[in-house]
Amino acid sequence: MSDRSGARRSLALAGALGAAWLTIHVVGIFLWQWSAVGIALAAVVVLVQAWLSTGLFIVAHDCMHGSFAPGRPRLNMAVGTMCLAAYAGLSYRALLPKHHAHHAAPGTPEDPDFHVAAPRRALPWFASFFRSYYTHGQILRITLAAIAYMMLGASLINIVVFWAIPALMALAQLFLFGTFLPHRHADEPFADAHNARSNQLGPGLSLLTCFHFGAYHHEHHLSPGTPWWRLPSLRRAAAAASR
Repeated sequence: MSDRSGARRSLALAGALGAAWLTIHVVGIFLWQWSAVGIALAAVVVLVQAWLSTGLFIVAHDCMHGSFAPGRPRLNMAVGTMCLAAYAGLSYRALLPKHHAHHAAPGTPEDPDFHVAAPRRALPWFASFFRSYYTHGQILRITLAAIAYMMLGASLINIVVFWAIPALMALAQLFLFGTFLPHRHADEPFADAHNARSNQLGPGLSLLTCFHFGAYHHEHHLSPGTPWWRLPSLRRAAAAASR
């Protein structure tokens, strides 16, 4: 597949994810009715929105590597900025150098995503991960957006349920499947200096857990310029070449 056709597919998938996320965001925050049915349905909607929020981050991640639109840095920056801002008011410019520092020295003290003090323990690592990504600037941006929403008639409970909770669930999802499980230390050594592991989830579960960044995390470190949706075919091609 050429870079141009790959970019079109990335754009189509990102457009579908963004449209679904925005629809739930607007309906949930401004139009949701809290009946008995609405309460039961909200739990399902929040789970879907958390997964879509994870997808927004993954699209922005592809933009950081230039794999979303190869050869078009301004488009990558524009899309990545919009995705991170919508997801949780995050700054693309702030996250970009941190993510490249992660790839430059994964699983080492120079890796901003790694927790040297507890390389096998999820909770201390998650606390460090949370502090690293959630800043005062990001909290200020979300607060201002929430105030603007309430001025337009939204209730605070709707903002919390349909934006804050999915964003926090997506953070936990990204941490667990995209950082902790692939990079945690175990008795079995890592295969190489990327200090990353893939898991054995099938393509369907891989998509549901973290848009293939758990099941194919080692492949991502071997080929960071490969977009998320192409990671399964990357492994299949490598397996076929080794036969």
